[in-house]
Amino acid sequence: MSSYQEFEDENVASEVDLVVSAYPVQDDGLDEELLSADQTSQQYQEVQIPEVVKNFILFFHRNILENNVYELHSIYEHTFNKLTEKFYAKESWPEPEAISPLVNDDQVFLTLYRELYYRHIYSRLQPTIEHRFHSYENYCDLFNYILNSDGPVALELPNQWLWDIIDEFIYQFQSFCNFRNRIKNKSEEELALLRDNPQIWSCYSVLNVLYSLIQKSRITEQLLVSKNGGDLLEAAGEYGSRPLYKMLGYFSIVGLLRVHCLLGDFTLALKMMDNIELNKKQALFARVTACHVTTYYYVGFAYMMMRRYADAIKAFSHILVFINRTKQYHTRSYQHDQINKKGDQMYALLAMCVTLCPTRLDENIHSQLREKYAEQSNKMARPDEALAVFEDLFMFACPKFISPNGPNLDDPNVLSTTPFEPVQRYSKIFMNDVQHSLLLPTLRSYLKLYSTMGVDKLASFLEIDSEQLRQLLMVAKTRSRQVKWVQGTLLEGEMTATSDLDFCLKGEMIHISESKVGRRYGDWFLRNISKFQDILAGLELTVKA
Repeated sequence: MSSYQEFEDENVASEVDLVVSAYPVQDDGLDEELLSADQTSQQYQEVQIPEVVKNFILFFHRNILENNVYELHSIYEHTFNKLTEKFYAKESWPEPEAISPLVNDDQVFLTLYRELYYRHIYSRLQPTIEHRFHSYENYCDLFNYILNSDGPVALELPNQWLWDIIDEFIYQFQSFCNFRNRIKNKSEEELALLRDNPQIWSCYSVLNVLYSLIQKSRITEQLLVSKNGGDLLEAAGEYGSRPLYKMLGYFSIVGLLRVHCLLGDFTLALKMMDNIELNKKQALFARVTACHVTTYYYVGFAYMMMRRYADAIKAFSHILVFINRTKQYHTRSYQHDQINKKGDQMYALLAMCVTLCPTRLDENIHSQLREKYAEQSNKMARPDEALAVFEDLFMFACPKFISPNGPNLDDPNVLSTTPFEPVQRYSKIFMNDVQHSLLLPTLRSYLKLYSTMGVDKLASFLEIDSEQLRQLLMVAKTRSRQVKWVQGTLLEGEMTATSDLDFCLKGEMIHISESKVGRRYGDWFLRNISKFQDILAGLELTVKA
C-alpha cells in the first residue's frame, strides 16, 4: 500500500475545484421541525471541494475498506490535520452528503467521516443546536452498527482514533449538558427542540453506550484473566478478541471514570478502575498519550475530592513526570495544546494538594511547580489570602461538572430562573474543607521551630484563644493521617501518617517530633551528570558544525 503522499503525487497535478451537489439531509430520527430547519440551509447547495481533498477522501475510503490500520493512523494523525489547516481552518469540511457520490454512498465510511466532520465543528467553529442533535444521531448510528450487527463488524481503526471517539462522545455530552443548562439566550425554536427531544444526549443513553461496549467486549473478564492468569481467548469471546471491540471496551472504562467524576460520584469513578493496574508499565491506556494523561488526571482529582491528598499528589506527580519526559513527542502531536493545558491544570491541583498535605516532591516537578505557581503557593499559606487563591485555582483546574437533569422547560418562567451551576456546587464543597485548614500551614511553621511549646504561647502567636488552638491541633492531627493506597484496588488503602511532623498534647504542653528525610544524593548526582553529558554533546556538535 502506497502512502498518501505517493497517492497524491500520482493523482494530483493541480488543485482544481470540483463542484458537487449536496444531497438533502437523510431522515435520522429527529423531529420534522429540526429536519425542515436543517434542510432549508443545506438542500441543493453547492460545495466547492478542492481536488486534493477529493483525492484524500478517495484514499481515506480505500484504506477503510482494506482495514489498513498503519496507513489509517498516518491519515488520521497527520494528513487530515494538515488539510484542515490548509483548507478548513475557519470553515467546516464538506458535508457528508456532498462526498457521498465519491465513496459510492458507503454508509459506514460516511458515519466515520461525520464523526470527524462534527468534531471539527466543535473544535474550530461554533456548533449550532442542529449540529449537536445530528452529531448525537451519528454516534447512535456508529455504536448501533458496532454493537448490534450480526457478529463482530469487519472494521479496524487506530487506537488513537478509537480513544478519540470515546473521548469526543463524552466531551460532546458534557458540552450539551452545559448548553442545555444555560437557557437565557435561547430562542423559542431552540427551547421547543430541547423540550420535544429529551432523549438527545440523555445521561442514560451515554452511560448505556459505555457500559454496553464494556459488556460486549468482555474487557472486564480479559483484565481479570490478565491479572490472575487463565485462558485469555476464552475470556475475550467472539467480540473481545477483535482489537476494535477490545480497545473500545477498555477506553469506555476510562470514559466512565471521567463521566462519574463529571457527575460528582468520585467513589464510583475509582471503582471503575478496579481491574486496571495503574502501576503496570504495559497498561493499555499508556498506548495513547491523551488516554494516559486523562486517566491520571481524573484519578488524581477523584482522590483530591475524597481528601486522600497523598494519593492525589502521587497520581499528579507520576503523570507530570511522564509529560516532562515525553515533551519532545508532544510537540509533534496534534493534541499538543490539550496535553499542555491539562498539565497546567494538574500543576494547579498539585499546588493545592501540597499546601493541604505537605509532601516532598520530585526535584523536577518541584522546580516546575515553583516556576508556575510560586506566588499562589505563598498566598495559600497565608490565612487572609488563601481562600481566594484556592477558589481561583480550583475553578481553573477542575473538570467542568455537569448535571444529569436539565432545567424544567415546561415551566413558563424558565427563562427567568437562575441556571444551576454544578461547578459552583463542587467548588463550595471543596472550599468548605479548605476553610478548616487555613491556619494549618502557619501552625506547622511554628511547630517546626520547637520541640516543646506551651499552649498559651502558641495561641498568642496565632492570635487565637487556647480552646480554638486545641481544636486546631485536633484538626491538624486528623489531617496528618490519611487512607493511602498501597496495593489492590484504588479505593483500598491503609491509614498512614502523611506528615513528617508529629506532636502530642500533655496538659498545657505540646511535645513535637519531626522526622527529617535525608536527601537522595545519588539521584541528585545522576541527574546532574546526565545534564552535564547533554551539555558536552551539544558543545561537540557546535564545534563540528
